[in-house]
Amino acid sequence: ELCALCGSPRRDPSQLCVVETPGDLLMMEQTLAYHGLYFVLMGRLSPLDGIGPREIGLDVMQRRLADGEVKEVIVATNFTNEGEATAHYISEMLKGRDLRITRIARGVPVGGELEYVDTGTLAQAFVERRLL
Repeated sequence: ELCALCGSPRRDPSQLCVVETPGDLLMMEQTLAYHGLYFVLMGRLSPLDGIGPREIGLDVMQRRLADGEVKEVIVATNFTNEGEATAHYISEMLKGRDLRITRIARGVPVGGELEYVDTGTLAQAFVERRLL
């Protein structure tokens, strides 16, 4: 069942952004940068806590993708160990499908000064740098 946001004809049905929580969805909406559909997992994989793919609705997501209307899945899980594991699981689960699978970027925040950025974030920004 689609929410009012995803049921809107103004949304781009070719993109599906996967987030962990409704709060994450609201943050994405506040950017005004994304106009596609969402899939809210209501959590993330955590095998030690008994939370597997079925508990976060990945089987439901696969059924939603079955009609072929979605062309890109944007994985926007958090950059925690569980969020990264969930992103990896989703990318592996969707391999072999005719889908573009992307992950939101991470790095130096807008307006951030390098001397105040932690080394892990700065290192990741170097790894994920792009051409100008």
